[in-house]
Amino acid sequence: MIYSETIQFLYGLRLFGAKFGLENTFQLAALAGHPQNQLRFIHVAGTNGKGSTCAMLESIYRRAGLRVGLFTSPHLVSFRERIQVNRRLIGEDEVVRLVGELQPLLKQFPNGHHPTFFEVVTVMALKFFAEQNCDLVVWETGLGGRLDATNIVTPLASVITNISLDHQQWLGNTLAEIAAEKAGIIKPGVPVITAANEPEALAVIQKMAREKNAPLIKVAQASRLPAAETAALPLMGEHQKTNALLALATVEALQKQIPVTREAIYAGLQNVDWPGRLQLVTLPDGRRILLDGAHNVAGVKALCEALGKNFPATKRTLVLGVLQDKDWRQICEMLAPLAARIFTVPVSSERSTHPDELAIACRAVNSTAEIFPCPSVREVLEKFARDDFVVITGSLYLVGEALELLGLSPASHGERDLNEWTAAPPALAR
Repeated sequence: MIYSETIQFLYGLRLFGAKFGLENTFQLAALAGHPQNQLRFIHVAGTNGKGSTCAMLESIYRRAGLRVGLFTSPHLVSFRERIQVNRRLIGEDEVVRLVGELQPLLKQFPNGHHPTFFEVVTVMALKFFAEQNCDLVVWETGLGGRLDATNIVTPLASVITNISLDHQQWLGNTLAEIAAEKAGIIKPGVPVITAANEPEALAVIQKMAREKNAPLIKVAQASRLPAAETAALPLMGEHQKTNALLALATVEALQKQIPVTREAIYAGLQNVDWPGRLQLVTLPDGRRILLDGAHNVAGVKALCEALGKNFPATKRTLVLGVLQDKDWRQICEMLAPLAARIFTVPVSSERSTHPDELAIACRAVNSTAEIFPCPSVREVLEKFARDDFVVITGSLYLVGEALELLGLSPASHGERDLNEWTAAPPALAR
């Protein structure tokens, strides 16, 4: 196969939907030679901030001289973003080879039990990281934790960033139910580090940690980063300081297994890069574009706080696209009052909210703004040529599309749609 054919094969795996459960992943990993047993992991779950925290941990440990694997999802533009070693994307030829090696193994699964896209990609990543002799893998959950395919590993540390309402159709309708799924990554005797502060969620994490005899380290969100680390952090937003505190607490908890100097910590934070999250781009003509993949209420709250602090008197244009299964009405209520012009657009997903629905919701809370439903992001990017400050948000899918159209990310082989899944959620056994 060539790379484009391999991507088409991965597209075909979407027919098997997305499902919770570890049996397939354990079995496929066993057929592939148990690559997870050759690796050390930091496993990261949570509602928001997973990717940023992973990026900080990766950067710190890489600066400490380790060879670090990074596994995250979704990707913004290229599928290869999901699997990186020392922040180099897996090569197209390696994707082709790994898929080719796993294909015969997939034929050993009976009808009705074929591994899903995410299960296959998880084992691909494990196999690649083992082949690359990674000293450490920073390992982000896909969805939830307890029954997420990534949960076949036993890590050095389990990290839970925070708990808020998101993916309720999969994870439960209360913070306690969602916390139970996220806390499912806790392993016996393995330290747990969390910045979760909602009492209902924290109680669940504490109970799980006690039952597993896992030391629990709580990072208070009111804590302050040391002055040097605060100055070093290039990522915008107060919430990123909490993510940095979480990363620092994790590094400290693992100092005996993996010693890291203060110099490496500082350099790691100073050089961390995580696109699409409060990413400010200044174009050659001086116009500024802020791209943020805020896709739930907690993420939008962080975006609003960042706008108020960093761009308080700025006349803003908002480009907004939100998935139907998110709380899009409340997202409109929070963001629309902050903009003078609003373009509502579809997200490249079968689950997209229609731009007309978004426009109606925005007009209900901001009758003075100019509001335009548009059929595509491409059209909007042409229309706001005269606007000085533009915020593109509501979905990571939308941000990825904008990055590609703006030429700020390498062009892909139409890989953004690999993020899409269509299966109905299962009833969760609790």
